[in-house]
Amino acid sequence: MTDLSAYPITRKWPARHPERLQLYSLPTPNGVKVSIMLEETGLAYEAHKVDFATEDQLSAEFISLSANNKIPAILDPHGPGGKPLGLFESGAILLYLAEKTGQLLPEDPAARYETIQWLMFQMGGIGPMFGQVGFFNKFAGKAYEDKRPLQRYVDEARRLLGVLDRRLHGRDWIMGEYGIADIATLPWVRNLIGFYEAGDLVRIEEFVQVRRVLEAFLARPAVQRGLLIPG
Repeated sequence: MTDLSAYPITRKWPARHPERLQLYSLPTPNGVKVSIMLEETGLAYEAHKVDFATEDQLSAEFISLSANNKIPAILDPHGPGGKPLGLFESGAILLYLAEKTGQLLPEDPAARYETIQWLMFQMGGIGPMFGQVGFFNKFAGKAYEDKRPLQRYVDEARRLLGVLDRRLHGRDWIMGEYGIADIATLPWVRNLIGFYEAGDLVRIEEFVQVRRVLEAFLARPAVQRGLLIPG
């Protein structure tokens, strides 16, 4: 049997199936990237809920695996060379899982780097900017009398949606074929107009291609399962 006892995180979240990849997450836009990827690839995994309500993400056990105390994180008992590997940062995890399984990332070097380009576009732009819209529209920032910060992030969110909309024109997915760039990006679009309640604010109806591809994404069975993990 695989032994993961050397990893402190397994003391707080014991592995019932230590031979499976261990996922430590929550169904946030970043969290569901990895659960959707796991569902799409068919890798066997065990999900553990990192509960923000009890500040699990600040525990020493979680930080021992995720130095930035952010979800998601994984512990793969069958990493490179057959040795366990722990990873945090959703973009890095998507790349790792794509290369591990040979799925959802093109083999052609040019297409591979173009995919990584769009993955970085999400990581550096869409995620942080949409998150700021959420803060100023739904959470503590909505109490600020000065609305200029909100407008700044709304304008940038609209700009990013425009970039994405132009990219999707005439394409089924960001790279033409479904892959990790879509898995990274579309949960954030869903969150912006759903949980963050900012659809009207960013005038999402103007981004026809984004809405079309989001609908196709949400219709995928693996996506529907991944959005609920961990329950």
